[in-house]
Parts: sequence; C-alpha cells; structure tokens
Amino acid sequence: MLGLVAFFIAIAGGVFADYWSAMPIDAKASFTGRDACIQCHQKEAELFAGSHHDLAMDLATDESVIGDFSGVEFTHHGITSRMFRDDDRFMIHTEGPDGEMADFEIKYVFGVDPLQQYMVEFDRTAEMSENEVGRLQVLRVSWDTHAKRWFYLEPPDVHEKLAPDDDLHWTGIAQRWNTMCAECHSTNLQKNFDPKTARYHTSWSEIDVSCEACHGPGSLHVELAQSKSLFWDRHHGMGLAELKGADAIPQIEACAPCHSRRRVLKSGFQPGQRFCDFYEPELLQESTYHANGEILDEVYVYGSFIQSKMYHKGIRCSDCHDPHSLKLKQPGNATCTSCHAHPAGKYDTPSHHRHEPGTAGASCVECHMPETTYMAVDPRRDHSIRIPRPDLSVALGTPNACTGCHVELEKEKQPEEIRKRLPKFADFVAASEQLPSDSYSKLSEYAKWLEQARGGDTKIKAVLHEIDQWCDDACDRWYGDQRKRPEHFATALHAARTQQPDALQQLANVALSKEGVPDLARATAIQELSRADSGADATRVAREALKDPNPIVRVAAVRVFEGRDPSQIRRTIVPMLTDDSRLVRSEAGRILSTVPADSLSAGQREQLRSALDEYHESLMETSDRGSAHLVWAVVLENQGRYGEAIESYETAIRVQPGAVGPRSNLAALLESMAQSGQLPPAEAAEVQARVTKLRSDELPLLQRDANLAPDNGPLQYRLGLALYLQGDAEAGLQRIEKSVALEPENEQFLLALVLLLQKLERIDDAKAACQRLLNLSPNNPQYQNLMRQLD
Repeated sequence: MLGLVAFFIAIAGGVFADYWSAMPIDAKASFTGRDACIQCHQKEAELFAGSHHDLAMDLATDESVIGDFSGVEFTHHGITSRMFRDDDRFMIHTEGPDGEMADFEIKYVFGVDPLQQYMVEFDRTAEMSENEVGRLQVLRVSWDTHAKRWFYLEPPDVHEKLAPDDDLHWTGIAQRWNTMCAECHSTNLQKNFDPKTARYHTSWSEIDVSCEACHGPGSLHVELAQSKSLFWDRHHGMGLAELKGADAIPQIEACAPCHSRRRVLKSGFQPGQRFCDFYEPELLQESTYHANGEILDEVYVYGSFIQSKMYHKGIRCSDCHDPHSLKLKQPGNATCTSCHAHPAGKYDTPSHHRHEPGTAGASCVECHMPETTYMAVDPRRDHSIRIPRPDLSVALGTPNACTGCHVELEKEKQPEEIRKRLPKFADFVAASEQLPSDSYSKLSEYAKWLEQARGGDTKIKAVLHEIDQWCDDACDRWYGDQRKRPEHFATALHAARTQQPDALQQLANVALSKEGVPDLARATAIQELSRADSGADATRVAREALKDPNPIVRVAAVRVFEGRDPSQIRRTIVPMLTDDSRLVRSEAGRILSTVPADSLSAGQREQLRSALDEYHESLMETSDRGSAHLVWAVVLENQGRYGEAIESYETAIRVQPGAVGPRSNLAALLESMAQSGQLPPAEAAEVQARVTKLRSDELPLLQRDANLAPDNGPLQYRLGLALYLQGDAEAGLQRIEKSVALEPENEQFLLALVLLLQKLERIDDAKAACQRLLNLSPNNPQYQNLMRQLD
C-alpha cells in the first residue's frame, strides 16, 4: 500500500515538475514562417491557400501576373503605355520620373481581386542583399481582373495629367510601396529607411500576409508544441495571443492595424497588445466620414465597426468571416440570420424589410451595410451596420441606404418587371425638371451624387432631397408609430460644420454622453468643439473628458489645450504625461513642449522628456516623409534646442526635396537667431544670403501646391506671406484675401490681412478687417490695441 502511495506521489511530483518547468518570463518569440505552422494546422493552411491574404503580394511570375503583357497599349491623359514581355521579365513602357518615356521592369504584383497592381523597384544598390528591397513604386496603370482590361487608377479628386514631380505621380511618394502599402501586405515588414542617405533597405519574413501576421511570431508556440510536456507554459500560455477568448477586443485589435485608417505610433505591434499603444485611428473627419459616421473616403473597416452595436455587443470579425479563407461563413442573409433569428423569421421577411424577397431591398447588407466603390473597381461595405435613416438625410444631407439603392436602380440591378414598378432616379429628375438628362447619366454611383451635392451643386442636392423625402415617407407608412428615430451625433457634427448657433451645446452633449454614442464620435465632437470654441465650454468638456476610460477620447481632450496659456497647459496636461496610453502620453508631451522648462519640477521635466521620446519615435515611423522631421523641428524650437531644430529642418529638405514647409521654417529660425544675437556677427551676411535662398527655393513649391489646391485656405495664406517676404506685397495680399474668403472666421488669416493692409496704407480696408476680428473676439486686447492704432 505504501508503495502504491509512493508511486502516485512520484507521478504527481513529476506532473507538477513538468508544469512548473517553464520558459523564462522574458522569453521573446521570433518569426518561423508558415511551414512550421502547416505541420499541425493543415486544415487552416488549405483554407488560407489562395485567399486574399495569401495573394496580397508576390514576385512577378507567370503564375502570379494576371494582366495582359502581350504588347497591348493603353492611353490615358496623352500617355500611351505598353505592357510587354522581355524573355521572362514583365515590362512596361511608360512615362518615368524625369518625364521621358522609358522601359521599366515589373518586379512585384500587388493583390489579385478586383484589381491587380504592379511595382517597379528603384534605388537598388549592389551591396543590398537578396532579402532587401529598395524603393518600390506602384504603377497607376492597373489591371481590372473582372473586366479583364487595363485602366488608370486616378487619385481622388484629381482628373488631369500628373506632372512627373507631383507626389501623386506613380513615381512620387504617394505611390511608394515602402511607406504607403508594405506594412499590411507582408509579414514582419521592416521599412529600414535611412534618413542620412534617403534610401530604403526594406525586408520581410514572408512576402504575403501569412500566419504570423495575424497570430504573432510563433517560435515559442512551435517549441512548446514540439516539446514532450503535458502542459502549455505557465508564463506564456500556448505562446500565442488568445484570439478566441471571451473578450472580443484582442481579435478585433489584431485585425485593426491593417483594416483601419490610422497613424503609426510605434512599430512592432503584436496580436494581444493594445491597439492605441501602437496606432491612432482616424476620427470622423469631414473629409473621410459623412457626419453620420458612414464611410466617405477610403477608411477601411475598423473605424466603422467600432461605431456599431455589433462591436458593443461583443461580436468579432470571425463571427462572420472565416479567418483563414476570409470568406463569409454563411451565404446571403444567413450571414445575419444565423444570429438574428429570434423569433424565427423576424428579420428575413417582408414584414420587416418591406421588399420583395430576392431583391436588393430584401438583402440585409444592402440596407445595413451599403457599398461604396474605391479604387474605381473595388466596392466595400460600410461596417457600422446601421439602421437606414432617410429622416437624417432630409435634415442634414447625409447618405442613407434607401436613397442609395434607388439611385442605383439605373444600373439595372433588379429584373425589369420589378424596376418598372419602382421610381428610378431618372423619374425624380424628370419630375423635378432640375437637370438635363445627360447630366445625371454621367454619374454612375450614389457616392458621385453625394460628392456633387457636397461640392455645392444645388440642383443635384435638390433632387437627392426629393428622393430622401420619398424614402422617409415610405418608412413612415410602413412602420408608423413603431418607427424609431433616436437622437444621433450627426446632428451635432453637422451643426458645428455649418456654424449653427447651438452647435457648442450639441457638441458638449455628444462629447460627454455615456450611453449610445460611439467613442469615435465623442472624440470627434471634442475635436470640433475645440475648433469652434477656445473658451470655457471647450475647457469644461475637455477637463471632464481627460478622465474618460477610452484613450481616443482622452487624447482629443488633451489637444483642446494646444495654444492655451502656459500655466493652464501645465496645470491640466502635466498629469497626462503618466497616462497608461502611449497615445495620450506622447501627445501630452507635444502640447507641453511649449511650456517653459523652468516652470516644471525636475520630476515633471523627466516625465516630459520620456513623453517626447515617445512622440519622436512615433514621428520617425514616417522618417521617409519630410513632414515628420519638420514637426519634430518645431518641437525642438519650442524647447530652445535651435541647433537640433536646424538639423531636423535640413533632414526634412534632404528626405523630401519637393515638400513645402521646412525651408520657410528654417529661414524664419535662422533670421530670428541672427536678429536676437544668437549667431556671431561675422556670419550675419552669410546667414541672410541663406535665408534669401531658402525663401526663393520655397516660393515655387508653395505656388505649385496653392495652385493645385485653390480651395485650401492655409496654403493660400502661406503663399501670401511668402510673396510678401519676397517683396511682392500686392500679390501676397491677393492670396491672403483669398485665404480669408475661404475661412472667414480664421483669426490668424484675418490678422495677417489687417497688418498687410496697414503696411500698404489702405487704412479703411484695414479697419474693416480689424472690426471683423473684434466681432469674433470682442475682448481680445491685441485686436483692441490694433484698432486704436488704425484710428
């Protein structure tokens, strides 16, 4: 008996020893490649094979290239490109970076459906290894895989020929794979840009989006799986992030880095880590989302999904999508009714959707996830999964799925017998007698109509309003008193953007709402509030929002205090230097960089230094853009670190020679240092000559950008100042007047206008402009004193 007990004790001791034996707590996983995964996960590998992740990027080979390279030609904006073969190489003859026609080898293909793009490598040097890639540029000439045709992928809102030195040209930075695309199309992407040489040495573990892109580096998991232990590791679990646990957030945030429009704070994100310690998602900006939160520009999925009730109820990506094949798990409406089946048939029935079964109006996604087409051929669904609100469209001009579908009946989505019974867009146009028939036939999609209406086309806006009202009336007839019309944050955002009298109160209500308003919308309301008000209302809301549990909301609140009195910034923002979110800490550091260092304690200065290190690291994630070095130079100037600021401005010019900003900023800094005696007198003439050259070099760049964006107020303003500093006061005045016309309540623009009119001795005009300043800020002592001078 004792022997048996001893035996079991020995067994138990062995099992416990097996459990207790563990990897070091600080053990770090490395990337192993998919072959190590396939040994155990063959079913998942089979599903993955041929998926969009598997085909995200590849070498250009006979197997990977889909486009026609048989010598066919394609002409766009007067440039005739020819796609052909040179033995095993795929080639294109097209306009190059110097404006001359030349042959370029296609090294890589990008994507597979609904389009395939092609990439050319530049700046490759002999010493680069096979595992490194130089600067890759993505051609705008692309292959439509459905229509089997070549087409030119135009930038949004640009419909003319691009100059070879334009950032949007296929050889410009906007089409640069290394900085615009690479991170989300390959596994373990390392950009490896060297600002000193302005060259890339980019590498990856696997060329496509492989297993470890989503699960994280797998070496610890493989080691544990191959061990003889009965247990996973007591420190590291199974060696991978838990993406199927009770909490949906880790999985959603594992997908978010590549399925969101965001700013990178720090590289090296791994699944299981917090998204906002590595990225900052785009807010509901007027240029990227409609006021109701629906997608406008190419914002991908995350920003939409976190607005949805699905997200707030714990639904995750893999509830609808197979995570390996990426296909929907169920066909058609079953994607939704597999969960929304209570009671049976409640939703997938005419009593709910009021449309004939089998038509678009009976499809869950057509009503709750409408499509917008990007990249000319790529329709993507809005993932905010919202109830259509034609009533908001009537009031605010926002989109709704009902109107969108009835506009697109023109595209003959429905059988003819059904289409005859429904009013089409043409019927509304004819009834309104607002538009000639050829004007609407050229706009093929609802998004194009919305774009025209947003751009000020009153006739199209009126016709859309008629359809919105027709849809709203139909909903009233169908649902009567049961129809829900809850308050929506769109009303507040629209009020702010149209400068309505009660906008501030509406924004404050949204910002501080604790129920039913997505955090992304609350953060946007705070941002809009700070733009509309620099007084007590914005301050009160921001101080409350600094305590919010969501870092997106807290960082929006931190930014409210930018430009405020240094003592107010110090009192309010110093505590945020130790926030648990990297996003909040780094932005707090930037805001506090304007506060005199001697007003901070030694401990606070150390916290600021640490936060600024994090902010600098976030900027250097885009060190291949001049703007990163320009912004850091401004921070250095704020801190009086002028030598380092000069170096950072010079780096910005070297990295992106055609960028606007660093030259004029550097000129202003050098001039200020010379005038304040911070430079030796012997260098004064040399410095002034450099200042003159910097401003002379900047002027044509400013003129280029201001002419390309005539409705951009800040660009017109900066050009006006540059022209004035170059001695052309009248031309400068015209640009500053234009900036004021574009942004009539911008006090900075108005102040510059007053001062320039005063210089030109146009006193009556200066007084009128100064009165506009006083109307905006009646108690501003600077404006009051300026008016006294003019009198």
